[in-house]
Amino acid sequence: MRSIRQLTFAAMMAIMPMALQAQKVSLDTLLVHVRDLSSSTFEGRLAGTDAYLSAADYVIEALERYGVQPYNGEWAQYFETECNQIENCTFNSYLESNRHSGTAMPSMRDSMRVYVLGRDFCCSGMSGRGYADAPVVFCGYGIDNGAFDEYADVDAKGKVVMVLSGVPGFLPSSVTDRYASLRDKARVAKAHGACALVVVNMSLSCSPYEVQGAVYSGELPHLPTFPVIQPTRDCGDRLLAGEKMSLQEAVQRINEHKKPQSFHLRKKFEIEVNAKYHPAALTANVIGIYPGTDPKMQNEYVVVGTSLDHVGMQGTTCLFPGADNNASGVAALMETARLLQLSDDQPSRSVVFVLFSAGEQQHLGSQIFVSNFKPLDRIEAFVNVNTIGSGDSIAVLGNKRYPHLWDVARRVDTLYCNNGICTGFKTMPKGDAVAFDYIGIPSINITNYKGNRHAHVPSDIVENIDRRFIVDATQLLFETVLDLSFGEYQGRSAASKRTKFE
Repeated sequence: MRSIRQLTFAAMMAIMPMALQAQKVSLDTLLVHVRDLSSSTFEGRLAGTDAYLSAADYVIEALERYGVQPYNGEWAQYFETECNQIENCTFNSYLESNRHSGTAMPSMRDSMRVYVLGRDFCCSGMSGRGYADAPVVFCGYGIDNGAFDEYADVDAKGKVVMVLSGVPGFLPSSVTDRYASLRDKARVAKAHGACALVVVNMSLSCSPYEVQGAVYSGELPHLPTFPVIQPTRDCGDRLLAGEKMSLQEAVQRINEHKKPQSFHLRKKFEIEVNAKYHPAALTANVIGIYPGTDPKMQNEYVVVGTSLDHVGMQGTTCLFPGADNNASGVAALMETARLLQLSDDQPSRSVVFVLFSAGEQQHLGSQIFVSNFKPLDRIEAFVNVNTIGSGDSIAVLGNKRYPHLWDVARRVDTLYCNNGICTGFKTMPKGDAVAFDYIGIPSINITNYKGNRHAHVPSDIVENIDRRFIVDATQLLFETVLDLSFGEYQGRSAASKRTKFE
């Protein structure tokens, strides 16, 4: 029945206008899944929470409807991950002269500025709990290394330290690597006697007016009683209004003079964070299998994977929906399962569907899967799909390492999808594919170029999903997986044979 796929590439090119796809992707089905998974019901799908496990149940129910079976009789591959639930956070600034004086209430209200969680600021994913009401010092990027010591001319003891995210480009990485993460900056501030840390988000990957969440905050240890919050750039401008330097002036002077520009603020900050930290919260990958029909090949596997988790919810006003990142990838994986069930041409190899947890924690879930999936040497290919609902074109990454596998996706795209995936430069597998690549399993990523326009921000909602991209990328995923499942592609023979992920 699938004889057209067994023709030579040249012959298929000749008849391409007449080629018909076996099944068409349903935009409506995709959007239902994206809308459901990015709703407040699942609270941003933070790994280690009940809300994440509820999202996993949602996916399992869908896969069961589409004919996918639990792998070895179990859907869930449980493991532990670090998890921090931000129950609430308040952040205010004020001028001390009016804070505790006997002046009338209007004067006090004029001096107090109340900032809104989810609009003006969010917490670091691994913020400690605690309360601070103290003077403030601005310490640039929070570096205290040798000749570039931004704490040298200020007294941070008992104060809130305010710094910029990231590190200056004019210092060598041998210096800056120790100050890059939020936990790095927090450890330094705490060592100088600070009671809390305010890190202005200087990332250009999001709007100056929108908060940007994250889970991974740097390496352990955790600082359980040290609050860390992250205002937007716009909020940072307001925090430094009327001070010695504006935010823009401070950044400009640091970069121009290549010297610290630290100073004490006139304002005080009041911060309270309520957080529940779990060093070993239970979470799970979801693993299902669609059995192959060929008795000789059904023990060979094509693995399709994507991350299910996102960065969660803080308080009641700060939801990170994760529609594009990565409900779009999850929806594409489930739609691939649905189309596989409906296809006249059933796969010869078995197709394993994996939804990884703790992707936001350095892709821990994919490492757990690779470390525990026994027949690794029978995986012919891994196809990852991730963030396919925005950008300017469809991308397939991995051609530098696995050109043979990448050529399958390119050929399928030419014949059935006509997306015109870019062939102009070489790319490596990324994200969840790295764990597979590390042990020599041929891997590619289907994603979008210049995507993540709403990465980790509250505006990552279903209404901002590009309908054309999510449909076209899902069609490419389905056709690629189906092609790989017929057995002509032989991946492991061309791959390295390392058999243990370390």
